[in-house]
Amino acid sequence: MVAPNGARRTKADHPALPMTIDEIAQTALACRRAGAGAIHAHVRGADGGHILDAGLYAALLKRLAEKVPDMAVQISTEAVGLYSAPEQMQLVRTLRPKAISVALRELCPAQADEAAAEAFYAWCACEGIDVQHILYDDADVGRLGDLIARGVVPVGAPSVIYVLGRYSVNQESTPDDLAPFLAAAADLSEAPDWMVCAFGRGETACLEAALRAGGKVRVGFENSLWNADGGIAASNEERVAEIHRIAADLGRTGVAA
Repeated sequence: MVAPNGARRTKADHPALPMTIDEIAQTALACRRAGAGAIHAHVRGADGGHILDAGLYAALLKRLAEKVPDMAVQISTEAVGLYSAPEQMQLVRTLRPKAISVALRELCPAQADEAAAEAFYAWCACEGIDVQHILYDDADVGRLGDLIARGVVPVGAPSVIYVLGRYSVNQESTPDDLAPFLAAAADLSEAPDWMVCAFGRGETACLEAALRAGGKVRVGFENSLWNADGGIAASNEERVAEIHRIAADLGRTGVAA
């Protein structure tokens, strides 16, 4: 999966970072050709800032269906401190996308939020919407297990993404960050369908470790601008190509991107 822009970076961070719908679609096509099987999509408002807008997402989904019809599309519901859980859920109910990522901490931050979260997760299951749970540490993994055990999250093998590190200035992830997630996941009632994203110059090493451990990976300018050699990548597709080569060497090209 490629995550080409995220919610925070702009062209000031990298001139090739896609921000408009046309740019995102062109990047998706280039990344598909480089080996990505899916895209994690964010849209931007007129000022270039993060926005959860059903109309903009609908326009992007339409363009991606035309440009890369065989590429899976997952939309972000990330709050970035701007949106509430009800607003995040309403976006999904309005848009009805095929796949979403949701941060467990944002959608269900406390016990008082569990009833609304349970109704939302159940609705997504009925609609056939694939929900990927964003987990930031091993405590999040344990909490997801508890919510599954109590029926707040539907029973079954959950789809999750382990975030190795944090969105912060000069964030650098390491392969060692993966171990606590895997240890906590061993206690889940069913093994998760898991993916990893990582930050900074260590992104490639982290994603290779995840591939070796049997996971899937997300790569792109949302999380890192750097190739394994420490140089800044020219484009998202260059990052995808590097990870795809590693996945091919490991026999994991079917799930690498």
